[in-house]
Amino acid sequence: MAARKKAKASKNSHRKAAPHKAAQARGHHRPANSNEPHLSSRPMWQGSLRLSLVSCPVALYNATSRTGDVSFHLLNPETNNRIRMIPTDPDTGPVERADLVKGYEIAKNQYVILSNEELNAVKLETTRTIEIERFVAEKEIDRLYWNDPYYLVPNEDSSVEAYSVIREALSEAGRIALGRVVMHTRERLVALEPLGKGILVYTLRMGDEVIPSKEAFADIPAIRPDKQMIEIARKIIEQREGDFEPDKFEGRYENALRDLIRRKQKGEKLVTAEPVEEDNVIDLMAALKKSLKAKGGQGPAARRAKA
Repeated sequence: MAARKKAKASKNSHRKAAPHKAAQARGHHRPANSNEPHLSSRPMWQGSLRLSLVSCPVALYNATSRTGDVSFHLLNPETNNRIRMIPTDPDTGPVERADLVKGYEIAKNQYVILSNEELNAVKLETTRTIEIERFVAEKEIDRLYWNDPYYLVPNEDSSVEAYSVIREALSEAGRIALGRVVMHTRERLVALEPLGKGILVYTLRMGDEVIPSKEAFADIPAIRPDKQMIEIARKIIEQREGDFEPDKFEGRYENALRDLIRRKQKGEKLVTAEPVEEDNVIDLMAALKKSLKAKGGQGPAARRAKA
């Protein structure tokens, strides 16, 4: 009996993803208030990656982090207690969250009620598997369709070989693999591409999620600006050319919020900043020439010309 229990526990632990080694090691030494982005210790999805008859257990981790965001709680100003959001029926009052059910509105105040059992019965193979269906060139995917990035990693030591075969095949083919997976109760189209020793996965928007650009730009008159203005604008662009260095761009608003919080915590007197006056451009040509003169010799292109 004990042997059967032990075997069953071993089987269950095999299914459950262990914490990511790098994230687990770093987590023990990480300050609680650190804003440095880091890999989660637990995957947000786990299943299998399959290319035809080749498959391997994998896990998905978020490639981005919101740890740098400044968030606030709602408080009662009289007690400074945090407000609780309690589900409330307008007729009967507060309702236990565990008792709530899901409903799809088909008309005003008319719903089709679905139980968790009925929702769970709608199972697709992609719930547990990323099935690679097609290979395309990266340039064929419009940037409007790219969504959120994730890291796809092997979930077991035994899956590394098959995972590496798929990664290297993608690298040599120079193509983006397209597949589908169920995430957050929705089936998503995903793009897979090799990245170093691993695979980068992007969720892609479906065709019915993207608004055609023609609709947004339909009311813009089709005019051709003055050639001299375009030339000056191009020179301004050249002055500001440079490499993409994300570390050079800080969240100035978040930094200002943290500074405000720090100063108020210390009891410092707060000074209201003067509003920034916006220039009303009347003479476009004069504004372009002024911009060119103000930035002259400051951009990377100008520095290269001097060298």
